[in-house]
Amino acid sequence: MPAAPTRYLPLIGPGIIAAGVGLASGEFILYPFIASQVGLVFVWAAVVGLVTQFFLNMEIERYTLATGETALTGFSRYWRHWGLVFAILTYFANLWPGWATSSATLFSYLFGGTPRYIAIGLLVLIGLILTLAPVVYVALERAQMLKVAAVILLFVVAAIFAIGASAWGDLPQVVTRPRIPAEELGFAVLLGALAFAGGGGGQNLVQANWIRDKGFGMGSYVPRLVSPITGQPEAEPSTGYIFQPNERNLSRWRGWWKFANIEQLTTFVLITFLTILFTSLLAYATVYGTPDLANNINFIKTEGEILGERVGPWFQYFFWFVGAFSLFAAALGIVDYTSRLAADVVKTSYARKINESKLYAWLVWGLVAIGIAVLLVGFDQPIVLLVIAAVVGGFMMFIYSGLLILINRKLLPAPIKVRGVRLAALVWSILLFGTLSVLTFHDQIGRLFGD
Repeated sequence: MPAAPTRYLPLIGPGIIAAGVGLASGEFILYPFIASQVGLVFVWAAVVGLVTQFFLNMEIERYTLATGETALTGFSRYWRHWGLVFAILTYFANLWPGWATSSATLFSYLFGGTPRYIAIGLLVLIGLILTLAPVVYVALERAQMLKVAAVILLFVVAAIFAIGASAWGDLPQVVTRPRIPAEELGFAVLLGALAFAGGGGGQNLVQANWIRDKGFGMGSYVPRLVSPITGQPEAEPSTGYIFQPNERNLSRWRGWWKFANIEQLTTFVLITFLTILFTSLLAYATVYGTPDLANNINFIKTEGEILGERVGPWFQYFFWFVGAFSLFAAALGIVDYTSRLAADVVKTSYARKINESKLYAWLVWGLVAIGIAVLLVGFDQPIVLLVIAAVVGGFMMFIYSGLLILINRKLLPAPIKVRGVRLAALVWSILLFGTLSVLTFHDQIGRLFGD
């Protein structure tokens, strides 16, 4: 086990990427949409979703910190095709370019134009960024850090000038009036919000790849993904390592485990919760109760116009720009992690001699091409696309919560196996996402045949 970090700041990054990529459908679309329709009564679900995802992320990180392998590789040690199953589910969830169309819709408020064609241009730009950056992780980290900084600035201004005293006074309703507004919005939207409070679906799994690229724990022995055009290729092992559980190594392990937990709590959990709280409060303070408010992404247009009236015309456009850039950065991360996850699976389980960086580039452009095709055939309603992705993501989380118990109990040395509260959290995750998936499926079948 490499020596534990003594300086934390240079290693901060994977949690910010997780927060940055996660500041998308749930934070800028689904939770504000729910607040615009029914108020603050469902914000409590963000806390449940985030706490659950924190424990999921840490169990995904536990396996990678200890072995240098991704959790998917660990799953594949029990059944070769588990990785392929999750890669396919992740692709299916992200074939529908809801993040790109959401970003394009907000850009159309700023500059005009047709969102569908703006989204196509954004997808091409994403493909270029991810395949031309010399080290993909570095480019992604910088984009997400810039995004988080812009979001924080937006919230500071909004908190001072845009959210009135009455809205601040209603904030305790998050705790005092919690409910599940399924009758108004349906289980699919609510599951989407709960599953995507932060990451969700395949994004949680790729946390292993991100900490490995940053050099956490045993991941420091595994080379990073580079551009096949501008990067320098490195020899890449397809599997990881295991350290001897002696006192020296276990002491180093405890140092890495402590740092990884702190990094996740202070970046992913904190940033995501504050974002959901503020975007929901902002929507509540501006558009909740507005007559004939759109029940689609166009509620953000109305929200921006009201913010312009309260703060000044400049803030209306600043709000839309930060939202558009945030959703674009999220789309960048989503295309990255979908392709990164699939490339890792193929390299590890099916084609060990393949160049993973070149495979990653092909997968990036394949996902871009499919997204463009989806848009060209006319399937471009952002909220519908986001809900499809979220429902698939919730189902994935139900399955891999159980598999994490398996690999972190059976494949790791006894002193670092998952146990106690963290084991209970994984059982809770199975029950939570399993129940929500069944309820959503039942709800959608009922709507289909009821119509």
